[in-house]
Amino acid sequence: MEDRVQKAIDKIQPALGVNAVELVDVSNGTVKVRVIASTCAVGMPRETIVALLEEQITEDIPEVKEVVAVD
Repeated sequence: MEDRVQKAIDKIQPALGVNAVELVDVSNGTVKVRVIASTCAVGMPRETIVALLEEQITEDIPEVKEVVAVD
């Protein structure tokens, strides 16, 4: 499933203006990602980026229940 999640991240990442979204873990329907703050689009909070990632990932992979950011 990690490959599918990474493809979903790669698909939306350019639209976010984010250069660094790192897939940390996928387990029990939860995807953990690390968003490098210094690469976030100006004015876009990390929470917004994670919400948009979650929307894309759950659309592409319905068995994913949530996406959470980790430090």
